[in-house]
Amino acid sequence: MSALSKPRAAVIQFPGVNCEYESARALRAAGAEADVLRWNVDSTLLTEYDLFLLPGGFSYQDRIRAGAVAAKERILDAVAEAIELGKPVLGICNGAQVLVEAGFVPGLAGGLELAIAPNRMPDREGYFSDWRFLKSNPESPSWAAALNGSVLPVPFAHGEGRFTSRNEGLFEQLDAAGQIVMRYAKADGSAADGWPVNPNGSVMDVAGICNRAGNVLAMMPHPERCAWLGQVPEMLEGDWGARRQAAMGSWDDLQGPGPGHALFTAMVAAASRRKES
Repeated sequence: MSALSKPRAAVIQFPGVNCEYESARALRAAGAEADVLRWNVDSTLLTEYDLFLLPGGFSYQDRIRAGAVAAKERILDAVAEAIELGKPVLGICNGAQVLVEAGFVPGLAGGLELAIAPNRMPDREGYFSDWRFLKSNPESPSWAAALNGSVLPVPFAHGEGRFTSRNEGLFEQLDAAGQIVMRYAKADGSAADGWPVNPNGSVMDVAGICNRAGNVLAMMPHPERCAWLGQVPEMLEGDWGARRQAAMGSWDDLQGPGPGHALFTAMVAAASRRKES
Protein backbone atom coordinates (compact mmCIF):
# COMPACT_ATOMS: atom_id res chain seq x y z
CA MET A 1 0.00 0.00 0.00
CA SER A 2 1.56 3.32 -1.04
CA ALA A 3 1.92 6.19 1.41
CA LEU A 4 -0.55 8.26 -0.60
CA SER A 5 -3.23 5.57 -0.44
CA LYS A 6 -2.92 4.78 3.25
CA PRO A 7 -6.06 5.56 5.24
CA ARG A 8 -5.60 8.00 8.11
CA ALA A 9 -6.50 6.86 11.60
CA ALA A 10 -7.31 9.11 14.56
CA VAL A 11 -6.65 7.66 18.03
CA ILE A 12 -8.55 9.84 20.50
CA GLN A 13 -6.78 10.44 23.80
CA PHE A 14 -9.08 11.29 26.70
CA PRO A 15 -7.58 12.22 30.08
CA GLY A 16 -6.74 8.98 31.87
CA VAL A 17 -6.48 6.58 28.92
CA ASN A 18 -3.23 4.64 28.70
CA CYS A 19 -3.29 2.58 25.50
CA GLU A 20 -3.21 5.28 22.85
CA TYR A 21 0.36 4.84 21.63
CA GLU A 22 0.34 1.05 21.32
CA SER A 23 -3.03 1.34 19.56
CA ALA A 24 -1.55 3.80 17.06
CA ARG A 25 1.45 1.51 16.57
CA ALA A 26 -0.83 -1.46 15.85
CA LEU A 27 -2.77 0.58 13.29
CA ARG A 28 0.46 1.62 11.56
CA ALA A 29 1.59 -2.01 11.41
CA ALA A 30 -1.75 -2.80 9.74
CA GLY A 31 -1.14 -0.23 7.00
CA ALA A 32 -2.66 3.01 8.25
CA GLU A 33 -1.22 6.38 9.09
CA ALA A 34 -2.14 6.98 12.72
CA ASP A 35 -2.17 10.14 14.83
CA VAL A 36 -2.93 10.49 18.52
CA LEU A 37 -5.38 13.38 18.96
CA ARG A 38 -6.28 14.88 22.32
CA TRP A 39 -9.94 15.11 23.25
CA ASN A 40 -9.91 18.94 23.09
CA VAL A 41 -8.53 19.45 19.57
CA ASP A 42 -10.53 21.39 17.01
CA SER A 43 -13.10 18.76 16.08
CA THR A 44 -13.12 19.90 12.45
CA LEU A 45 -9.73 18.17 12.16
CA LEU A 46 -11.48 14.83 12.43
CA THR A 47 -13.03 15.23 8.98
CA GLU A 48 -9.57 14.50 7.56
CA TYR A 49 -9.50 10.97 9.02
CA ASP A 50 -10.78 7.72 7.56
CA LEU A 51 -11.06 5.60 10.74
CA PHE A 52 -11.18 6.17 14.47
CA LEU A 53 -10.03 4.32 17.55
CA LEU A 54 -11.02 5.03 21.14
CA PRO A 55 -8.34 3.31 23.27
CA GLY A 56 -8.36 1.63 26.65
CA GLY A 57 -7.56 3.09 30.02
CA PHE A 58 -9.50 4.94 32.68
CA SER A 59 -10.89 8.14 31.18
CA TYR A 60 -11.70 10.67 33.89
CA GLN A 61 -10.80 8.04 36.50
CA ASP A 62 -13.97 6.07 35.62
CA ARG A 63 -16.02 8.56 37.64
CA ILE A 64 -19.78 7.92 37.72
CA ARG A 65 -19.38 4.92 35.39
CA ALA A 66 -16.53 3.87 33.15
CA GLY A 67 -16.71 5.96 29.97
CA ALA A 68 -19.67 8.07 31.11
CA VAL A 69 -17.83 11.40 31.36
CA ALA A 70 -15.82 11.01 28.15
CA ALA A 71 -19.03 10.16 26.29
CA LYS A 72 -20.24 13.73 26.92
CA GLU A 73 -17.20 15.41 25.36
CA ARG A 74 -17.78 17.55 22.29
CA ILE A 75 -15.36 15.53 20.16
CA LEU A 76 -17.93 12.70 20.20
CA ASP A 77 -20.15 14.87 18.00
CA ALA A 78 -17.46 14.64 15.32
CA VAL A 79 -17.21 10.89 15.86
CA ALA A 80 -21.00 10.68 15.41
CA GLU A 81 -20.68 12.46 12.06
CA ALA A 82 -17.97 9.99 11.01
CA ILE A 83 -20.22 7.10 12.00
CA GLU A 84 -23.06 8.50 9.89
CA LEU A 85 -20.67 8.61 6.94
CA GLY A 86 -19.87 4.93 7.44
CA LYS A 87 -16.28 5.32 8.63
CA PRO A 88 -14.92 2.44 10.75
CA VAL A 89 -14.77 3.11 14.51
CA LEU A 90 -13.26 0.82 17.14
CA GLY A 91 -13.57 1.23 20.91
CA ILE A 92 -11.34 -0.98 23.04
CA CYS A 93 -12.11 -1.53 26.75
CA ASN A 94 -12.62 2.03 28.06
CA GLY A 95 -13.20 3.06 24.44
CA ALA A 96 -15.95 0.45 24.21
CA GLN A 97 -17.49 1.85 27.37
CA VAL A 98 -17.44 5.33 25.83
CA LEU A 99 -19.17 4.09 22.65
CA VAL A 100 -21.89 2.39 24.69
CA GLU A 101 -22.38 5.39 26.98
CA ALA A 102 -22.64 7.66 23.93
CA GLY A 103 -25.37 5.45 22.46
CA PHE A 104 -23.37 4.54 19.34
CA VAL A 105 -23.54 0.82 20.18
CA PRO A 106 -25.80 -1.00 19.59
CA GLY A 107 -27.45 2.04 17.97
CA LEU A 108 -30.94 0.63 17.56
CA ALA A 109 -33.47 3.08 18.97
CA GLY A 110 -30.98 5.69 20.13
CA GLY A 111 -29.90 6.58 23.63
CA LEU A 112 -28.39 4.28 26.23
CA GLU A 113 -29.55 0.73 25.42
CA LEU A 114 -26.71 -1.27 26.93
CA ALA A 115 -24.49 -1.12 29.97
CA ILE A 116 -20.98 -2.39 30.52
CA ALA A 117 -21.35 -3.13 34.21
CA PRO A 118 -18.99 -4.27 37.00
CA ASN A 119 -17.63 -7.79 36.66
CA ARG A 120 -19.48 -10.68 38.26
CA MET A 121 -17.01 -13.38 39.24
CA PRO A 122 -17.25 -16.17 41.82
CA ASP A 123 -15.19 -15.57 44.97
CA ARG A 124 -13.69 -12.29 43.78
CA GLU A 125 -14.64 -8.80 42.67
CA GLY A 126 -13.21 -5.76 40.95
CA TYR A 127 -10.42 -5.55 38.39
CA PHE A 128 -9.35 -8.72 36.59
CA SER A 129 -6.60 -9.16 33.99
CA ASP A 130 -5.74 -12.33 32.05
CA TRP A 131 -6.04 -13.88 28.57
CA ARG A 132 -9.15 -15.42 26.99
CA PHE A 133 -10.08 -16.78 23.57
CA LEU A 134 -12.52 -14.86 21.37
CA LYS A 135 -14.71 -16.52 18.75
CA SER A 136 -15.50 -14.14 15.91
CA ASN A 137 -18.82 -14.08 14.06
CA PRO A 138 -18.42 -14.43 10.28
CA GLU A 139 -22.08 -13.48 9.76
CA SER A 140 -21.73 -10.10 11.44
CA PRO A 141 -22.32 -6.90 9.43
CA SER A 142 -19.11 -5.62 11.04
CA TRP A 143 -15.84 -5.22 9.19
CA ALA A 144 -14.56 -7.70 11.82
CA ALA A 145 -16.46 -10.44 9.96
CA ALA A 146 -13.27 -10.62 7.88
CA LEU A 147 -11.83 -12.68 10.75
CA ASN A 148 -13.94 -15.52 9.28
CA GLY A 149 -14.98 -17.15 12.53
CA SER A 150 -11.44 -17.53 13.80
CA VAL A 151 -10.66 -18.13 17.47
CA LEU A 152 -8.05 -15.71 18.78
CA PRO A 153 -6.37 -15.38 22.18
CA VAL A 154 -6.59 -11.79 23.41
CA PRO A 155 -5.74 -10.26 26.81
CA PHE A 156 -8.30 -8.35 28.85
CA ALA A 157 -7.97 -6.00 31.81
CA HIS A 158 -11.06 -4.40 33.32
CA GLY A 159 -13.23 -3.98 36.37
CA GLU A 160 -16.37 -3.16 34.39
CA GLY A 161 -16.58 -5.51 31.43
CA ARG A 162 -19.98 -7.16 31.71
CA PHE A 163 -22.25 -6.43 28.74
CA THR A 164 -25.81 -6.32 30.07
CA SER A 165 -29.13 -4.53 29.62
CA ARG A 166 -32.45 -3.99 31.35
CA ASN A 167 -34.19 -4.27 27.98
CA GLU A 168 -35.63 -7.78 27.91
CA GLY A 169 -34.80 -9.65 24.74
CA LEU A 170 -32.20 -7.13 23.54
CA PHE A 171 -29.33 -9.61 23.33
CA GLU A 172 -31.47 -12.10 21.45
CA GLN A 173 -32.31 -9.30 19.01
CA LEU A 174 -28.64 -8.39 18.63
CA ASP A 175 -27.71 -12.03 18.15
CA ALA A 176 -30.31 -12.47 15.39
CA ALA A 177 -29.00 -9.36 13.64
CA GLY A 178 -25.38 -10.53 13.83
CA GLN A 179 -24.41 -7.60 16.04
CA ILE A 180 -22.72 -9.85 18.57
CA VAL A 181 -19.35 -9.78 16.87
CA MET A 182 -17.23 -11.64 19.43
CA ARG A 183 -17.87 -14.07 22.24
CA TYR A 184 -15.61 -15.52 24.90
CA ALA A 185 -14.97 -19.14 24.00
CA LYS A 186 -12.80 -22.13 24.79
CA ALA A 187 -9.58 -22.62 22.84
CA ASP A 188 -11.31 -24.96 20.41
CA GLY A 189 -14.05 -22.40 19.73
CA SER A 190 -16.74 -24.15 21.73
CA ALA A 191 -19.08 -22.20 23.98
CA ALA A 192 -17.66 -20.59 27.10
CA ASP A 193 -20.53 -21.76 29.32
CA GLY A 194 -19.88 -19.02 31.83
CA TRP A 195 -17.05 -18.64 34.33
CA PRO A 196 -14.09 -18.93 34.10
CA VAL A 197 -13.95 -18.84 30.29
CA ASN A 198 -16.34 -15.89 30.45
CA PRO A 199 -14.29 -13.67 32.78
CA ASN A 200 -16.87 -11.08 33.77
CA GLY A 201 -20.40 -12.52 33.61
CA SER A 202 -21.26 -10.83 30.30
CA VAL A 203 -24.68 -11.85 28.93
CA MET A 204 -24.39 -14.58 26.29
CA ASP A 205 -20.59 -14.52 26.77
CA VAL A 206 -20.42 -11.30 24.75
CA ALA A 207 -16.99 -9.70 24.28
CA GLY A 208 -17.78 -7.33 21.40
CA ILE A 209 -20.88 -5.73 19.84
CA CYS A 210 -21.31 -3.60 16.73
CA ASN A 211 -23.92 -1.08 15.63
CA ARG A 212 -26.62 -1.96 13.11
CA ALA A 213 -24.58 -0.72 10.13
CA GLY A 214 -21.53 -2.68 11.28
CA ASN A 215 -18.99 0.14 11.09
CA VAL A 216 -18.74 0.67 14.88
CA LEU A 217 -17.32 -2.05 17.12
CA ALA A 218 -17.12 -1.94 20.92
CA MET A 219 -14.99 -4.71 22.42
CA MET A 220 -13.62 -5.23 25.92
CA PRO A 221 -10.42 -7.30 25.34
CA HIS A 222 -7.23 -5.58 24.12
CA PRO A 223 -6.07 -6.61 20.61
CA GLU A 224 -3.37 -3.91 20.65
CA ARG A 225 -1.68 -5.86 23.45
CA CYS A 226 -1.29 -8.93 21.25
CA ALA A 227 -0.58 -7.36 17.87
CA TRP A 228 2.90 -8.94 17.85
CA LEU A 229 3.77 -12.58 18.39
CA GLY A 230 6.26 -11.68 21.12
CA GLN A 231 3.38 -10.45 23.28
CA VAL A 232 1.76 -13.89 23.39
CA PRO A 233 2.48 -15.93 26.57
CA GLU A 234 4.81 -18.85 25.91
CA MET A 235 2.58 -21.33 27.76
CA LEU A 236 -0.71 -20.28 26.18
CA GLU A 237 -2.67 -23.29 24.97
CA GLY A 238 -3.47 -23.76 21.32
CA ASP A 239 -1.86 -22.81 18.03
CA TRP A 240 -0.75 -19.32 19.07
CA GLY A 241 1.07 -20.64 22.12
CA ALA A 242 2.84 -23.17 19.91
CA ARG A 243 3.86 -20.41 17.49
CA ARG A 244 5.22 -18.37 20.38
CA GLN A 245 7.28 -21.28 21.67
CA ALA A 246 8.63 -21.99 18.18
CA ALA A 247 9.72 -18.34 17.86
CA MET A 248 11.87 -18.38 21.00
CA GLY A 249 15.35 -17.07 20.22
CA SER A 250 14.34 -15.43 16.93
CA TRP A 251 13.84 -11.67 17.19
CA ASP A 252 12.46 -11.47 13.67
CA ASP A 253 9.84 -14.13 14.38
CA LEU A 254 8.85 -12.51 17.68
CA GLN A 255 8.28 -9.25 15.79
CA GLY A 256 5.86 -11.02 13.48
CA PRO A 257 2.09 -10.51 13.66
CA GLY A 258 0.24 -11.70 16.74
CA PRO A 259 -3.44 -12.63 17.01
CA GLY A 260 -4.59 -9.03 17.44
CA HIS A 261 -3.01 -7.92 14.17
CA ALA A 262 -5.82 -9.50 12.14
CA LEU A 263 -8.42 -7.22 13.71
CA PHE A 264 -6.49 -4.05 12.88
CA THR A 265 -5.82 -5.32 9.37
CA ALA A 266 -9.56 -5.87 8.87
CA MET A 267 -10.36 -2.38 10.11
CA VAL A 268 -7.75 -0.68 7.92
CA ALA A 269 -8.88 -2.72 4.92
CA ALA A 270 -12.48 -1.56 5.48
CA ALA A 271 -11.33 2.06 5.63
CA SER A 272 -9.27 1.58 2.45
CA ARG A 273 -12.25 0.15 0.57
CA ARG A 274 -14.40 3.05 1.62
CA LYS A 275 -11.68 5.56 0.74
CA GLU A 276 -11.27 4.12 -2.73
CA SER A 277 -14.99 3.75 -3.52
